[in-house]
Amino acid sequence: MMHQLALELGSAPTPTFDNFVVAQNAEVLARLAAIAAGRPVERFVYLWGVPGSGRTHLLRALRAAVTARGGRAEYVAVDAALTALPDTAGLDALLVDDVGALSSAAQIALFNAYNALRERGAALIASGDVPAVQLPLRPDVVTRLGWGLVYQVHALSDEEKASALAEQAAARGFTLAEGITDYLLRHVARDMGSLIALLDALDRYSLEAKRPVTLALVRELVRAREHERQLELPMNGQEPR
Repeated sequence: MMHQLALELGSAPTPTFDNFVVAQNAEVLARLAAIAAGRPVERFVYLWGVPGSGRTHLLRALRAAVTARGGRAEYVAVDAALTALPDTAGLDALLVDDVGALSSAAQIALFNAYNALRERGAALIASGDVPAVQLPLRPDVVTRLGWGLVYQVHALSDEEKASALAEQAAARGFTLAEGITDYLLRHVARDMGSLIALLDALDRYSLEAKRPVTLALVRELVRAREHERQLELPMNGQEPR
């Protein structure tokens, strides 16, 4: 049973505004919620923050919220292979994640998309891991990204993560005994999506095994997950790409 559970672990909850842990990011959440509702003060927003700070969660949550009200939003996760962006015709919002990785061709596409969206009164929300002025992009693209609102998405402190995990555990009907949160923050990916996915797995296993959520059970699950990960590595020991 533990073996099967370790295989299933890793599916984070679908990002929404409701399951975003706000902490210091109340203003940016309010701005994006206004865009999703079709009543924005500003339609162009650049979000920056370290990996794991929540900016990807916010972009995906915005796409879900726009779609839920009957609008059209496209989310794009940038990588080096990206050379084009979705057609902006009919879009209410274009959401571009990790713009610092845009290729030369994709930078031109973003420049053109910005102008097209501005002309139509649609929204462009972009994100990166540094402030707009530090992006390694064409000056005209950097300028446009900085013309709208710019927000830093603040990563959660360990104390804020601990508080959020305690609330999430309580919502599932169990408590985190002393030492569990510290163990999780040392041995599991520290983004909230991964941590909450682990809470869901703990909840399932605790119910199936009829055992309380203790530090021993948490260690058992995390070790089983690591063992499964090692089995999946190729023979040369390199991580699969």
